Amino acid sequence: MADFIRDRLPDWHTYADLEGLTLKGVGTWVTTECHLHGGSDSLRVNLKSGGWCCMACGEKGGDTLSHYMKRTGLDFMPAARSLGAVEETGKPGRVEKPRSLPARDALELLYQDALLVWTAACNLAQGMALTEVDRAALTAATRRVLLVSQEARP
Repeated sequence: MADFIRDRLPDWHTYADLEGLTLKGVGTWVTTECHLHGGSDSLRVNLKSGGWCCMACGEKGGDTLSHYMKRTGLDFMPAARSLGAVEETGKPGRVEKPRSLPARDALELLYQDALLVWTAACNLAQGMALTEVDRAALTAATRRVLLVSQEARP
């Protein structure tokens, strides 16, 4: 079993360094590029509350964990573990039942991941190199497609 410890989540300055983002501006709200939709400087971040919102794609969340989950496609505990906000307690945990993904949601996931792969393929065809962020997004997309395909099998 493991405990989530919110205080261990990275603040936006630390998270931005980890993700290769550059925070621009002064004050409570700053701006950075949004890797969720392609990188334009449209992601607004509240340094006090941790909240964020992309003015271009509309994605939003309340902290660095929610942003990381959106970017990687990871569920809560794996994402929190990746960010160092989980402490293993050694107690036996409950076994989670696999959850079923509604067909409409599965198709939406596959559609979004197909767009991501198509964009990466077009960029590669034009001689543009993939960034680490691109590779991470494609890896997360591959995992999601695999999960959806496993869910769809009888």
